[in-house]
Amino acid sequence: MKFLQKLAGKRRGIDDLVFDSVNVVFMIFLCIVMLYPMVNTLAVALNEATDTIRGGIYLWPRSFTWYNFEHVFGESQLMHAGMISVLRTVIGTAVSVFCTAMVAYTISRKEFVLKKFVTIAFVLTMYLNGGLIPTYLLMRELSLIGTFWIYIIPGLIGVFNLIVIRSFIEGLPDTIFESAKIDGAGEFTQFFKIALPLCIPVIATVSLFVAVGQWNQWFDVFIYNSHKPELSTLQYELMKILQNSNASMTSGNAASAFTQAQGGVTETVTPQSIRAAMTIIVSVPIICVYPFLQKYFVKGLTLGGVKG
Repeated sequence: MKFLQKLAGKRRGIDDLVFDSVNVVFMIFLCIVMLYPMVNTLAVALNEATDTIRGGIYLWPRSFTWYNFEHVFGESQLMHAGMISVLRTVIGTAVSVFCTAMVAYTISRKEFVLKKFVTIAFVLTMYLNGGLIPTYLLMRELSLIGTFWIYIIPGLIGVFNLIVIRSFIEGLPDTIFESAKIDGAGEFTQFFKIALPLCIPVIATVSLFVAVGQWNQWFDVFIYNSHKPELSTLQYELMKILQNSNASMTSGNAASAFTQAQGGVTETVTPQSIRAAMTIIVSVPIICVYPFLQKYFVKGLTLGGVKG
């Protein structure tokens, strides 16, 4: 009997060792798969453009150069556009998350008689869309075209984010709000003093979603504010740089358009090198912000998705 118990204990130990080994190998493989595209893009961005055309760039630049980034940052409009992108990201995220949280709190209350109707009305907007032309006409009637607020107001309430925050609030104990009511707290007090502090994990998660969307957005600039250079964003300017480089390559003027002399050394850029440099430029701010929100991310999304 003792021999069988020892054998069973040894077998469980071997099984655990095999499982741990497979788990470690799988996680290492997963990390490599996820990190390689970013590392490869950085290597291409730091490699001389004509050398990149030959291929064979994987983890490290073969012919190191900063010129791809210098070419992108050489655009005079880029710094101002970057400031507009930062402003729309900060303001848009703060206003959108705050308004979404207020609506989510409202429709999470059991005593709200229109709860079901309002929820269905919001959900329908996820499936029904007026289309580009009616939306443009609506923005024109609201006098939002040619203004900074065209970046903020149309996306004020995100329905998916609304559902996530509402589900999170519904998961909070009702006794907390009932106790606050007994003490004389009104709805605004309950929202600001109870709901918001307890919703920090889901607020951080939703803030990351909204911030990434605002930071990467360029199509609304193209549709509504392309005639306003002072309201152009970083992503829109980078998109124009890439389009110009692609157009120059297809027109057969690549040599005259992309080759410049820098202190006696000829420097060249290609759409591939510009695309890689642009990807790094727009990704770095989000990569810097994410670690500060990561501790809330999983908790907020998991708890917010418990109830439907």
